[in-house]
Amino acid sequence: MAKEKAVVTGGAGFIGSHIVDALVKRGDDVHVVDNYAAGRREDRINPKATYHEIDIRDYDSLAPVVAGAMYVFHEAALPRVQFSIEHPLETFSVNVQGTVSVLRAAHQGGVKRLIYAASSSAYGDQEKLPLSEDMSPQPQSPYGLQKYMGELACKLWSEVYGLETVCLRYFNVYGPRFDPDGPYALVMGRFIQQKSQGKPLTIWGDGTHTRDYTNIKDVVRANILALASTKVGKGEAINIGAGNNISVNDLAALIGGPVVHEPERAEPAHTLADIRKARELLGWEPRVVREEGIAEMKVSFGLS
Repeated sequence: MAKEKAVVTGGAGFIGSHIVDALVKRGDDVHVVDNYAAGRREDRINPKATYHEIDIRDYDSLAPVVAGAMYVFHEAALPRVQFSIEHPLETFSVNVQGTVSVLRAAHQGGVKRLIYAASSSAYGDQEKLPLSEDMSPQPQSPYGLQKYMGELACKLWSEVYGLETVCLRYFNVYGPRFDPDGPYALVMGRFIQQKSQGKPLTIWGDGTHTRDYTNIKDVVRANILALASTKVGKGEAINIGAGNNISVNDLAALIGGPVVHEPERAEPAHTLADIRKARELLGWEPRVVREEGIAEMKVSFGLS
C-alpha cells in the first residue's frame, strides 16, 4: 500500500510535533513546514519526517511542499492572546494571511482535506456555559479574532473551491513538550515552571477564572479522527476540550506552593467546552483525566 502524503504546518511546535509523531506511526509520508518562530528542534523532530524551513506566508516556497498531499494539518500560528494585543499587525499577518496562503496551496495542490487548528478564544465571554459551536463568536483579542477569521476562510474554501476543511477549536492544550516560556504558555505551564524554580505561583486577577484544560493526547486523537470522518469536510467548527473546567485558584492548589497576585489581564472569565458535536461528528471524547495529566506534567519538570 502506497504511503499517503501529509503536511503539518507548525510541525516543530508543541501540538504539531505530536501530530507528526501520530502520522509517522500511521505510516504516512509526513512533511513538516515550520520557520521555527514558535517551533524548536531540540525534542520535536521526528527522524522519519521531512522538514522544510519555510514561512507559511511565502506561497512560492510553500506550494511545492503541499502539492500532492492527501491531508494538511494547519497548526502554524503565533498563538498568545497577550502577544497578539501587543503585536496585532505581526499576528494578523501570520494567523490570517498565513492561513489563506496554506488554504490556497492546499487547493492548488490537490489536497483532499485540511484540518485547521482553531481556538476557543473565538468565543470570548459568553453569558452561558458550556460553550457550544452554535454560539455567536465574540473574540476579545486580536488572536481570537484572527483564529475565527481562519475558520471563516476554511468554510469559504470549502464552499467556493471544494477543498474539504474542518476546524477544531482547541481548549487550553497541555502535555509533554509543552514549553512554559513558549507561545502556548498557559497558566498551568507557568505554575509548574515557577514551582520548579522555587518561586511563588503568579495569579493574574483574583483566581476565579476557569479554564477547560485539554491533554495533548486527546487533541492528537481528534485530529486523526477528523482526517478520516465522513461526517465533516465543509468547514465545521468542532470543540475539542475536556468538557470540565477548573479555577486558577484550584489549579494552583493542585500544583502546590505559595501564590502572588498581579493585575487582571484582558481574557475571558470562563471556558468550558460542549463536546457533543465532537462525539457526533468525529466519534471523539476525551480520555485523559486532568489530575493524571497534571501529574505527568509535574514529573516531566522533575516535581513530585
